[in-house]
Amino acid sequence: MTDVGTSAPALVRTLVADLAGLAGRAARVCGWAEADGAVRDHTGRLPLVGAPAGVAPGSAIDVVGTVDAGPPTALAVEELRVVGPADGPLPVDERSALEDRLDWRWVDLRRPRNRLVFEVQTTAEHAMRQWWRDHGFVEIHSPKVRGYPNQSGRELFTVQYFDAPAYLVQSPQFYKQMAMAAGLDRVFEIGPVFRANPLVTARHDTEFTSVDVEISWIDSLDDLLDVEERWMRHVITAVSREHAADIQRLYGREVVVPETPFPRVTMAEARAILASHGHTDLPEGDLDAEGERILGRHVREATGSEFVYVTEYPEAVRPFYHMRLGEGSGLTRSFDLLWNGLEVTTGAQREHRYDRLLAQARRNPARVEVIRTYLDFFRFGCPPHGGFGVGLTRMLMCLLDVGDVREVTYLHRGRHRLRP
Repeated sequence: MTDVGTSAPALVRTLVADLAGLAGRAARVCGWAEADGAVRDHTGRLPLVGAPAGVAPGSAIDVVGTVDAGPPTALAVEELRVVGPADGPLPVDERSALEDRLDWRWVDLRRPRNRLVFEVQTTAEHAMRQWWRDHGFVEIHSPKVRGYPNQSGRELFTVQYFDAPAYLVQSPQFYKQMAMAAGLDRVFEIGPVFRANPLVTARHDTEFTSVDVEISWIDSLDDLLDVEERWMRHVITAVSREHAADIQRLYGREVVVPETPFPRVTMAEARAILASHGHTDLPEGDLDAEGERILGRHVREATGSEFVYVTEYPEAVRPFYHMRLGEGSGLTRSFDLLWNGLEVTTGAQREHRYDRLLAQARRNPARVEVIRTYLDFFRFGCPPHGGFGVGLTRMLMCLLDVGDVREVTYLHRGRHRLRP
């Protein structure tokens, strides 16, 4: 065993997964030392034959040797360099409590199960962009700090911006709609959003990655639903093609590529279904988490689909800029998408007519002046449009069948967590 200070071997690094077929040849492998004398990199695990004693598990090591075809494939060690020694026993393992693993997230992420989360995320985002590119969308990057609060003023983080207060953006919603008024026609954005949500649950966080879409020249809400389900099917197909076997092996989850169209129920129909299951203690005009789970099971048993759209939410539980279902209606052209009983998407057709939008905003007169800049977007011609936002981590929860958003977030932020 040699120290990091010695010169590096001349061999180019080979990944564990690429060693097959190299029997009898020299190879260099870099990764983490394991307690049983193996080395692991991000592609697999390799037994080391003749490794020196005293290498602390978790140390970063650089090993040169001769490949033994096995089985299993192994490396007969000729030189082992400890390039990053572990400072004692590792503080967590797969049996540790989640909060402890989050404290030592960089150690916990070394596990293949956790790496797969981000491989799936990478594939999903690539597939998203591929579909958008193929269908005429352009990407925007909207500001994350702005000088006025949202409509309700709730769940806002306030920051000092030189000599005035500013606010971390909860959604790129207003800026997506500005893009419609600007004639960009079809836009998307993947970026961080911030919500001062005090809830500490398996589904909530204070910073997360939002996937947002906005489309001009729509004729009805159905246009949005059609776009999302085709896009979603494309993304899940890509994930299944690349990772189905690993997801089954490490998470026990069969990735099911959905058929389209997705089932659709109105809010009134959803509440009637829940009543038939004895679940009637619901918030006014909305669903609770348990109701969403029951509805998801009901639809899956009735149709075989993991997905269901819930439409026509009452205006009282939707933002002022959602278009009403009709003249004088108290319902909106809005929807949520549930995936196995978890809300992953919220969307709507927007009110694009300035006079009507202003009238809807004036139901809360104190907010009108605050959002005057937003209202101005619609004063000089804006096409009919709508869009939706998807929580990326909730999407990963559903793809992997994981019950806690913290397990699929690189570094979770919540009411009581600001480190690491």
